Amino acid sequence: MNAGRLIAFEGLDGSGKSTQLERLAARLRDAGCDVVTTCEPTTLPSGQRIREMARSDQPLAPEEELRWFVEDRRVHVAEVIAPALRAGQIVLTDRYYLSTVAYQGARGLDYEQILADSQEEFPIPILVLLLEIDPQIAFERVHARGSEIEGVFERREFLSRVASVFDALDCTYLERVPGDGALNQIEAIIAERVSVRLGLDLG
Repeated sequence: MNAGRLIAFEGLDGSGKSTQLERLAARLRDAGCDVVTTCEPTTLPSGQRIREMARSDQPLAPEEELRWFVEDRRVHVAEVIAPALRAGQIVLTDRYYLSTVAYQGARGLDYEQILADSQEEFPIPILVLLLEIDPQIAFERVHARGSEIEGVFERREFLSRVASVFDALDCTYLERVPGDGALNQIEAIIAERVSVRLGLDLG
């Protein structure tokens, strides 16, 4: 799995991950790279049940919730990420295991143990781009975007706890990006960080 490169976008709901992932994908393709874009929870059955749970306002017990996310990631890695990496592609994923570390850590589980277990089991990204915004701004963006609210996760107080776990993370592959600026400005920062990591010119 060393031929390709894995880059993950992380952050609170409403931080702009999906937008910036697509912008980076376009830059990489313009530079001649073979890019795969994906997301977690997945669109596979294991991910769909997570999304249904998130919209139900009926959270699982934290341990069961963690198990669901890990099971979905195992399928994701086996069916999407690992084959793409073996094929030498660049994989961009909207959320990966640091989301589980932060969100299930905010549920009261041991986030350091989740991180250790994740790094042992799953491919480690060459880069994680963490888009940082104030939890209040994240909450307002989520409620302003017009799509269905995931009541289990998209609550102001819970997002604040998630942000606290993200703040505590210290991984060599983690790069923090201010997420409250203009979209083009954020895109340029991300392109610069990725250029350094991949040895490309994405300017």
